[in-house]
Amino acid sequence: MSRLGKKPIIVPAGVEIKIDGQKVSVRGPKGELSRVFRDEISFVLKDGLIEISPRIDTRLSRKLWGTYVSLLKNMIKGTVEGYSKKLILEGIGFKAQPEGRDLVLSLGFSHLVKFPSPDGISFQVEKNAITVSGVDKEKVGETAARLRVLKKPDPYKGKGFRYDGEIIRRKAGKKAAGTTA
Repeated sequence: MSRLGKKPIIVPAGVEIKIDGQKVSVRGPKGELSRVFRDEISFVLKDGLIEISPRIDTRLSRKLWGTYVSLLKNMIKGTVEGYSKKLILEGIGFKAQPEGRDLVLSLGFSHLVKFPSPDGISFQVEKNAITVSGVDKEKVGETAARLRVLKKPDPYKGKGFRYDGEIIRRKAGKKAAGTTA
């Protein structure tokens, strides 16, 4: 039994939820999200509460129960507050500039890297910090991860993208050989 699934989800004021079979749509002040869920789980909306329960008791439905509760809570939170991830770009000559909705990055390659912005995702650039924000938690995390992969942090000098608060373990470089004479 899912501990998360047993508790109903409270719908905050200003959020409109529409359940159409297995498709759940959430509309809030920041935007709108919708997702189609599998048939093993049922959704019931009544009196500002969403109750989620498995239709049949199988191993798969028990696995999905808590997952779907978390996904629905993330959808509600995203449409009310939104999500953001902050990336720090370190390195001499490394810089990011917004160009319309996209990012143009100078990462030490022989060319500039143009990073297109997915739908529903926005970038804010302040000096060497890039903030990826949007209403969909999955898209924000995936976009930040795709951006980080362009130039992973170097363990020797620490150059590249890192998440805000991430600690990069540094390695010692080559040591000069001592002469014995």
